[in-house]
Amino acid sequence: MTTKTTALMAAALLAIASGSAQNRPQSRVEQYIDSLKNTHRIEYLGEGEKPSPMDERALLDIFYYDQFRNAQNPRSPYFLFMSRDANFVMGLGGVVRMRGWYDWNGAMPNNGFIPYNIAIPKNPLREKWLGSTPAGTALYFRVLGTNTRVGDYQLYIEANFDGYNQRDFLLKKAYATLNDWTIGYAHSTFSDPLAEPLLVDGQGPNAYVSTTAVLVRWMHNLRKDWIVAGSVEMPQSFVGANGTTTQAIPDWMPNLAAFSQYEWAPNQHVRLAGILRVLPYRNLVTAQNHNEIGWGVQLSSVMRPCKPLTLYLMGNYGRGISSLTGDLIMGNYDLVNNPDDAGTMYAPRLFGWYGAAQYHFTPNLFAGLTVGQLRYLPDHTPNPTEYRYGLYSALNLFWNITPRIQVGGEYNLGKRQNQDGEGRWAQRVSVMTQFSF
Repeated sequence: MTTKTTALMAAALLAIASGSAQNRPQSRVEQYIDSLKNTHRIEYLGEGEKPSPMDERALLDIFYYDQFRNAQNPRSPYFLFMSRDANFVMGLGGVVRMRGWYDWNGAMPNNGFIPYNIAIPKNPLREKWLGSTPAGTALYFRVLGTNTRVGDYQLYIEANFDGYNQRDFLLKKAYATLNDWTIGYAHSTFSDPLAEPLLVDGQGPNAYVSTTAVLVRWMHNLRKDWIVAGSVEMPQSFVGANGTTTQAIPDWMPNLAAFSQYEWAPNQHVRLAGILRVLPYRNLVTAQNHNEIGWGVQLSSVMRPCKPLTLYLMGNYGRGISSLTGDLIMGNYDLVNNPDDAGTMYAPRLFGWYGAAQYHFTPNLFAGLTVGQLRYLPDHTPNPTEYRYGLYSALNLFWNITPRIQVGGEYNLGKRQNQDGEGRWAQRVSVMTQFSF
């Protein structure tokens, strides 16, 4: 992606954003969120009168506005505990989620639809597969409050069933926020969860950046419509050392990530993000340690140009960021061996994008279409059977039977193409039901 291309994309997104900000009607997504807010059962703490409806609603609104949560996350909890001065609210909630799927013309070895894992050549032992999983079933605890001495604060813990056989209970997020600062285990600042469309497939588009890390982040509203953020994040590189001429060594330098965002309405924005990484390895031929630089840029957006339509757009490009993306996280591609110079490694390039449209027929019934691609771009001639690119698509329909009960169905079509030109398509039909509480 050239600088000129990036600038043109940004200009186009900002033009659409400016138009949609004028005389903006309430979208059908916002109508659904309003219906969800009316389902809360609130228990009041302390003495005195209950908070005014305006103060109560203002505190509830914070539960539904978060830069690092998306449609896959649990709904805000049904039961809430709120102080009568409206300075504190606490909720314990979760989601029970079940997915089932059927693969044909070649089955993937995992519950996510991942083009990288399409077998080439076709594996006769895995032509079809009927599967199901409770993965994504989650519990979480959230506290929001304000204090005259320390300011606004938040505590958040989330764990889900997504470990061995998708049944082990694992920590997914755990962080604390005080005013502009966040510390803990949370989504990377390089990611943009709000720009991910809702899918039945739990993996998501193969170019989507969904990494989490232990981090310290500063995020600040420069004014009403501009947000900037920067973070120091614990690294976890995936180095493809061969153990003969090269060897992976421990990460020693934190990742640095940042973004700048223009936001014209709640949960509608254009974001430009970047990340810088140090990727260490050892040259066993010369018996020396080396550090390669990895970097990435990402342009993303979520917008509602008209009442029933939501658009999701994302493009990313960089070197040494393969472990942050959907498809290439399945291998060790942050650093790869240089076939022309034994003992040396380099950070290969990648380019990924996706676009999605979600159309609400009513606030509770909507359909979506997602298409995307991720390309692996090595500097040197790779193995002919190595991954070259993956294509991802999803067509789905969701129905919110009640504000807290949702069902959905989806058709996935994807392709893996190898460097030698060999490629194969895969297909999947899946269904999902979930109950949020």
